[in-house]
Amino acid sequence: MIVELRQYTLRPGRRDDLIALFDREFVEPQEKSGMAVLGRFRDRDRPDRFVWLRGFPDMAVRLRGLREFYGGPVWREHGPAANDTMLDSDDVLLLREIVPVPRRADRDGSDLTATIWFRDRPFDDEFTEWFADQGTGAVAVLSTEYAVNDFPALPVREGEHAFVWFARHDNTIEVPTRFGVAATDRLRLEPATRSAPH
Repeated sequence: MIVELRQYTLRPGRRDDLIALFDREFVEPQEKSGMAVLGRFRDRDRPDRFVWLRGFPDMAVRLRGLREFYGGPVWREHGPAANDTMLDSDDVLLLREIVPVPRRADRDGSDLTATIWFRDRPFDDEFTEWFADQGTGAVAVLSTEYAVNDFPALPVREGEHAFVWFARHDNTIEVPTRFGVAATDRLRLEPATRSAPH
């Protein structure tokens, strides 16, 4: 599966407005267009950050789904209100699953931690095998998808090599220097409103 990890920086105090609008108007129409809304989260450390995951079986379905949703009546009606909550919506990593993301990663109401490692070259089998030996109990593992973003109206971060580990705990792993990890980002994620069990 192809997965977008989307981090939106919102206008101060507007996160709950976007979450309510998203829950009410955007989940079902995206899923009817062949996309999977895998999870929606508040960033615990950045009060004006909304993080969500959207999945696609492949890049062709992604293109069709994005065209249908963003060219359709729901986005025409409610998109301006969503955009009004945002300062930046372009912080997006395009990823491919190594360990699949659960269909609703936020469904049981548990917090997640996402650890994102970056380096100056793709993450290879050697790194993946080393990571698998760490016994992390990962909920999901992903790395950069290198296909061209064929829906440029929604930019993604390009020229970066990322490896993303989702876990239900706040453990850290010391990556050996031989792997050349240049930067690490950690997101402490709380499931948003409708993500709780129901």
